Amino acid sequence: MLTIDCKDVVSVKNDLLVFVADQVAAIPTLKNHQFTLSSFDDDEIIDTTAVISAIKEFLDSIDEGQNFAVISNNDMINITSISGKVIENTTPQSEHEMFSCTHCGYVTQYQVELNVHMRIHYI
Repeated sequence: MLTIDCKDVVSVKNDLLVFVADQVAAIPTLKNHQFTLSSFDDDEIIDTTAVISAIKEFLDSIDEGQNFAVISNNDMINITSISGKVIENTTPQSEHEMFSCTHCGYVTQYQVELNVHMRIHYI
């Protein structure tokens, strides 16, 4: 499992999570200023270089690739601002809390919906 620290890019964390998880075929789990990536099979190891490449590709796609360094240390990847500037969210979005299934990575903004979803894992 890899943890990606997004404190400097928290406003685009959700978009980054979806992009990276799709690129490396991993199960994402949201945390406060981080997200984690787990492999579908417990025996598989997520390729750290592929995750770093996907993060850099995403940052380049939003014209922020020159402003951020992606640093890997064991199972932790930090996205750090080079100039100290963080990415500001340019589109007004409501700050809804997101809930993520720990089994499969399903994401919803409703706690009740997550509870109903989680029940299918125990049927």
